[in-house]
Amino acid sequence: MPNDLVLRARMAAGLSQTELAALAGTSRPTLSAYEHGQKSPTLATAQRIIEAAGFELALEPRIRFTAVPIPRGHLIHVPNRLPRLPVRAAFATVVLPVHLNWSAPGRSFELADRRQRARVYEIVLREGTPADVCTYIDGALLMDLWHDLVLPRDVRAAWAPLINADVR
Repeated sequence: MPNDLVLRARMAAGLSQTELAALAGTSRPTLSAYEHGQKSPTLATAQRIIEAAGFELALEPRIRFTAVPIPRGHLIHVPNRLPRLPVRAAFATVVLPVHLNWSAPGRSFELADRRQRARVYEIVLREGTPADVCTYIDGALLMDLWHDLVLPRDVRAAWAPLINADVR
C-alpha cells in the first residue's frame, strides 16, 4: 500500500522520479523500487516522500455500504457516511459509464453546473454501485442539492437518515 501511495503522490504532483527523490532525500533507484513493489518503505519513509510531493498522509474513516432492497428486486447502495471528493473531481466534467447512463451513452455532464450535477446525483443514487457513489458524489454538495433532487420515494427514504444525521 505505501508503494501505491508513493506512486500516486508523485504522479499527482507531476514530478519525475529524479525530482521527487531529490526533494525527499532519497535516490531515484530506491524510489523506483518502492513504486514497483521491489522494496517497501517504512511508514515514516513513505510519509517523508509523500510530503515532499506536497501531500499529507492522513487517516480517514472507511466508507462502508449497505445494500438496501427497493421495489422490483432492485438494490441501492447507501454508505455509512457521506463521501467527500477533491474539489477538482467534485466540479469536473464527467462521462458516466454505460451501466449508469444507458439512455445517452457518451454524454458528458458538467458537475460545476448545479442542474447537471443534480442529474448525475439522481442517476448515481438510483443506479450506482459503491464505487460510483465514491467517484461522483460529494457529501457536502449532495446535502446542498438534497431537497431539489427528483428521487423515488424509496431511494430518498434510504438516504434520508444519512443526510439528516450530517445536518445535525
